[in-house]
Amino acid sequence: MKQKLGFFASRWGIIVVGALIGIIAVYLQKMGNPANMGICMACFLRDIAGAMGLHRAVVVQYLRPEIPALLLGAFIAAVSFGEFRFRTGSAPIIRFALGMFAMIGALIFLGCPWRALLRLAGGDWNAIVGIAGLITGIFIGVLFLKNGYSLGRSRHENTRLAWLIPLAAACLVILVIFYPSFGENMALFRSVAGPGSMAAPIAVSLGAGLIIGFIAQRTRFCTMGAIRDVILMNDWHLASGIIALVVAAFGANLLLGQFHPGFTLGLDETGKLINQPAAHTVWHLNFGGMILAGLSFALAGGCPGRQIFLTGEGDGDAGVFVLGMLTGAAVSHNFNAAGAAPFAVWAMGIGIVLVLLIGFLSIEKGGNA
Repeated sequence: MKQKLGFFASRWGIIVVGALIGIIAVYLQKMGNPANMGICMACFLRDIAGAMGLHRAVVVQYLRPEIPALLLGAFIAAVSFGEFRFRTGSAPIIRFALGMFAMIGALIFLGCPWRALLRLAGGDWNAIVGIAGLITGIFIGVLFLKNGYSLGRSRHENTRLAWLIPLAAACLVILVIFYPSFGENMALFRSVAGPGSMAAPIAVSLGAGLIIGFIAQRTRFCTMGAIRDVILMNDWHLASGIIALVVAAFGANLLLGQFHPGFTLGLDETGKLINQPAAHTVWHLNFGGMILAGLSFALAGGCPGRQIFLTGEGDGDAGVFVLGMLTGAAVSHNFNAAGAAPFAVWAMGIGIVLVLLIGFLSIEKGGNA
């Protein structure tokens, strides 16, 4: 793959892109997306899974246009700079499983790494616990990498096959615009209450997704990669982008009156505790869920955003990871394991054990001790 060139390769490039992502995400909230959820790969893929009938949690069902737009934005950037090519073949079943467990962990916390940053910028202090878990999970993943962990090399295939990926994304956009019904009690489903009912106008969501997908593809923006690079090499290039995202989103939230600090929003008139939007205060689930997610991201080679952008470049391995995330959303809600639900702790514990097992079994002989 060609190296990054020009402004996007610079430190200021990644800072500007991070700040733009933060501002756009807060603007999407102002335009109708759920609070502290302007952009969330996990939540939006979960909503898409619900719209397609993969789960029946009625408050989180909407064919979010941002996800196919992000992919198409990355696709446009990859084609424009000669980086669009089909590659696949590196442990697809393992990558599918890592995507599934990553989603299970993220939905226990209730957000991907991007949403963890946006929750922090919106004043949700529960995000601090989640980010600590994310860093811990990635740190464990780095230990596997340093000791010879590998899923093998992918191989280049006929690039013409890769055009099926943006074609599929374009089909999703068409479905979003027309939102057809395929029969009574059939997909496509759409929430009438809860987070799934909250959405920015389709044109705004599509435009935001295309812009973010394009600029993130050029800079290789990745939250997992940022934390990994700091731990492995004390390299703060990517990390400067995620810091800029938080600072810009925080400033935008202040300007728009969307900053509400605390672990909760207080008590209602009846004395009932009001949590932060789409959040819970069970610290060990927030921490452990993001350990599972962070470890899965590290072993798969990228956070959910980066996996979507790679898919847009024609990376079939990343595409398999994203499909695994869709399945993970179905598992989480069909088995009552999202957020602080009764079976979340079981899903978290089983997931961590199985992902650790994947890590140990994928260490190649001759790795560093």
